[in-house]
Amino acid sequence: MKTILDQLPLPQVQEITTYDRRTLPEHKPPGMGGSLFQNLGRSPTSILLWGVATGSDAFDFAEKLEKKFRAGKPVRFVADIVAGSRLSNVVIANLRFQDLAGKPTRFAYVLSLRESISPAKPENTQAVDADITADAKSLVGQLLPNAANS
Repeated sequence: MKTILDQLPLPQVQEITTYDRRTLPEHKPPGMGGSLFQNLGRSPTSILLWGVATGSDAFDFAEKLEKKFRAGKPVRFVADIVAGSRLSNVVIANLRFQDLAGKPTRFAYVLSLRESISPAKPENTQAVDADITADAKSLVGQLLPNAANS
């Protein structure tokens, strides 16, 4: 199984767990028996994975992973378990290393990842802004006739 975080291969991944949730608030209308559930869509996917880095590159791997965590920016994530989903960018929410006693070139690592969803691009509002500005100037002119001349 190949698991890659922003072009950094994650070595010896032992376990990957995904958490998908749907937001379903419950409403209890007065005078009605039972409840209604409102589907507000899904929450961002969470992923928990752990593995072991061994060998002479283990410390370099730990440093690179730490830098990605400290940067706090969304990064690409590729794993077999999420290949069919539309999950592509994640933020490293939590990172933990464990130095295994008696093994100087061996680090256990635990990553908690959260799906990063890009915000929608704002629509072009220049025409609306121009209308609002014109209405505001007209209103100021009506309320304060001397202000328009100064």
